Amino acid sequence: MKLNKLIQALTLAGLSTQVYAQDVAQQADDSAADAKIERIRVTGSSIKRTALEGDLPITVFSRADIDAAGITSAEQLLLQMNIAGNSSDNLASNGGIVSEEQRGNNGVSGANLRGQGADATLVLLNGRRVATHGLKGRAVDLNAIPFAALERVEVLRDGASAVYGTDAIGGVINFITKRDYTGAEVSAFADHTEAGGGNIYRTNLLLGTGDINKDGWNVFGTLSYKKNELLAGTDRDFSNTFQPNRGLSPDTRGTPFATIFNRGAADANLIGTGLVDPLDGQSIAAVNILDLPGADGCASGGDLMGPYDHQLWSSESSRYACAWDYPAAARIQQPQESVDFIGRASFKLAEDHMATLELVASQVDVSKAFEPYQISPSSTFGPDTWYPSTGASYDRVYDALAGYFGADQLNYGESIAYRWRCMACGGREIDTTTKSYRLLAAFEGVVADWDYNVGISRASSESESELGNGYYFTDALQQVLGSGLIDPFLLPGQSQSDAGMAALNAASAQGVKLYGGESIMTQIDATFSGELPFELPGGNIMMALGTDLRREEFKFNGDERADMRAVFLAPFDNANVLDKVSRDIKAVFTEVYLPLLDNLDVTLAARYDKYDGFGSTTNPKVSFSYRPIEELMFRGAYSTGFKVPSFNQLFNGLTESQYTGLDLADPATCPGGVADENVAGCELIQPVEIFGGKTDLDPEESEQKSLGFVVVPVDYFNISVDWWEIERTDTIRAAPRDVLIENYDLFTANWLRNADGDVVAIDRRYINSGGTLTRGIEIDANLTGELAGGAWRVNLNGSYIDTFKTKGIDTLPYSENLVGEYVRYYNLPIKWKHTLNASYLLGDWSHSLTQVYRDGYTDEEPVSVANGSYVPAGWDPKVDAYITYNYSVSYSGIDDMTVTFGIKNLFDEDPPFTAHQNDFAAGAGWETRIADPRGRSYTLLLEYKFM
Repeated sequence: MKLNKLIQALTLAGLSTQVYAQDVAQQADDSAADAKIERIRVTGSSIKRTALEGDLPITVFSRADIDAAGITSAEQLLLQMNIAGNSSDNLASNGGIVSEEQRGNNGVSGANLRGQGADATLVLLNGRRVATHGLKGRAVDLNAIPFAALERVEVLRDGASAVYGTDAIGGVINFITKRDYTGAEVSAFADHTEAGGGNIYRTNLLLGTGDINKDGWNVFGTLSYKKNELLAGTDRDFSNTFQPNRGLSPDTRGTPFATIFNRGAADANLIGTGLVDPLDGQSIAAVNILDLPGADGCASGGDLMGPYDHQLWSSESSRYACAWDYPAAARIQQPQESVDFIGRASFKLAEDHMATLELVASQVDVSKAFEPYQISPSSTFGPDTWYPSTGASYDRVYDALAGYFGADQLNYGESIAYRWRCMACGGREIDTTTKSYRLLAAFEGVVADWDYNVGISRASSESESELGNGYYFTDALQQVLGSGLIDPFLLPGQSQSDAGMAALNAASAQGVKLYGGESIMTQIDATFSGELPFELPGGNIMMALGTDLRREEFKFNGDERADMRAVFLAPFDNANVLDKVSRDIKAVFTEVYLPLLDNLDVTLAARYDKYDGFGSTTNPKVSFSYRPIEELMFRGAYSTGFKVPSFNQLFNGLTESQYTGLDLADPATCPGGVADENVAGCELIQPVEIFGGKTDLDPEESEQKSLGFVVVPVDYFNISVDWWEIERTDTIRAAPRDVLIENYDLFTANWLRNADGDVVAIDRRYINSGGTLTRGIEIDANLTGELAGGAWRVNLNGSYIDTFKTKGIDTLPYSENLVGEYVRYYNLPIKWKHTLNASYLLGDWSHSLTQVYRDGYTDEEPVSVANGSYVPAGWDPKVDAYITYNYSVSYSGIDDMTVTFGIKNLFDEDPPFTAHQNDFAAGAGWETRIADPRGRSYTLLLEYKFM
């Protein structure tokens, strides 16, 4: 076969990132006349073939590669994939402040290929779909994947709607478990950080019996337990937003030692409507007595306290205020515990027929936490909760203020309006439990030389979130604060009174159910593939036919409390209750493999999907591989794709949010919509914004293109390069305010007016609008050789993003290229990512050294720089590249036992500094979408086979 040299070079065992999927055929010596070749199916194709011709760009991660890298979860694997986007899909980046689209995604880790989003990347388990996460029903939760049972992971780096239907825009990730197993083995894994916090543990038991070939059956099961310990921001020095010289400082005056605020004349309080600085007559609206001239300074008020940077935030009236590093108080790694099980029974019904029954089940417990309450003088509860005019703390505050501002500026005896971080309340925790399962019955075999695979499955993901520590019933908390039993003016070493803590504990809402939901999928699928009785110059035509029948169901319970008392700042979501909505999907698909010449193959595929409520969509795909010489192959593909709206996007209820900004004007009378009181028609407006689902949404559409080549000039070296492009249109998103303003004539109906013509509300419900254009190049190169009796190999796998552009509506041109620029919330399009791996195998020993590289980018401007009022002396818009090294060594010289020791982040590299605003992304001075905050850690994996 002319492809032997190419295939052998590209199927080198153990490569961490390979060009072809390693579902390698079990094949006898080619010279044997009776050689039997097993036909296999690769991710992205429905046709079983005897060789992986390579027209599809596929990356494979073997079990050995995963273990050598110390990877313990699907989330960690995605973070190391160069083709994965840099988005808020891990438990660090979605642990705190997130965008509207991600709210409620408690405990979810998503797969996001090529930056297209977790809901545009298809996740399969053993080639079939699983249920999306129960809280939002939009993306598969990787935490539910039975990771310890995996045999390998295949990643199709191409669109695949023509084969799999919806969601396969960015690509397909197929997690493949063992098919059968005989014996017993146990493994234990530990990953300990050098700096403390964030340790990871995993243990797994695998049991199996029955030889499928001799006994005609096999049954095996594996049970795994995994625990991620908490890693707090305070555990790492780089998690620090008090770096004002570099343009980063927290925008809060809610501090553990309270900051005093002025209030209006109608609300009598200690400092009235404000103070006048005796130094220069400047008006002072907020003051912390620790920051007054001659005082001990803000840092004396407790951990994470520091001066409020009034220059950075353009608030001269807060020059004597203090701030608190609330982003650093967040959890970097959420604590997580999971138990998962996979059981599989296979039965040989006849020589060429097999039946399989498979159960996959898991329970995942995750706890996210926000910083403790910020109690504010007006927005929280008002004068009834201000600190009463009695006690030592009151006098201490009064004396400090009088000593600097003078007693004549104060109203002794009036209560103190303050902004305070209620450390005694504790961090606000939300605990989420997700129970998932998939039960599958499948039949496969050969009839008249045609392969068939038929399956029926039922999958569910059911989630429930409840309030943990740190949440309190509103009325009870108000009463406690107004009683004076809780003192907001305590210094380190001082404690709240027993009576105060008892009253606070009595007000706790811990254990109150927040919301819950369930996503259910029932599927019947069938695929048939084989050779047609037609021959082309390159061989026989092959074909696959299939059908896919699914019912998708989703319910969201909303607020189910028996006690309906309000809980302060608890994110209940009763507006979006869905009572088990559902839709049916019917699909048929076909694929034809055409070997036009000995060196030219073309594959045609098409799929027709009919959705309840949407009608139908047909998506084609054409791919080719061409080998002008044995050492060179060209390949390429073109396809269309689609993504249907989620149930939330269709059926969410209406919610209203008051716009409080000071920059909005009516775009009908003020082009551009920028408020300016000096311009007629540009007066400030603050309408209500309406969010929610819309039942008339259309599916998103996409086009995918790819073109590449594979070169194998010698047996010990090969390289592949693939160019790709994805264009999405009719993207579904909450209507962006800037799009509604800039294109007012097209969205007049979204500006709701009263009888006088005044704007009273803006309809920002989901719309199909605009699109994105993304282009890039992926490279994979492998070099092998021998040294001192052992075998070595070097692999380079990289991803280069050339273009990332967006547009608000389809008729507009695309925006400027955003590659290398900071993007809030979603995918951060850095230009270059790579892993460079060198490994050496000698006898029972194997070594691996890997460099992981993530390119730098241009940071967003600090607020003061953006408005031109102040440029910090040390501000640098360039964020450095992030480079880490991992090493592992494995020894298998002990009978039935393998020991693997590793060091992650060998040189203990901190994440690079970034000055992005705290309120628009997780992370305090570092980027959660790029870096691993755990620092240097040591891993140990023990595997023992005892049967």
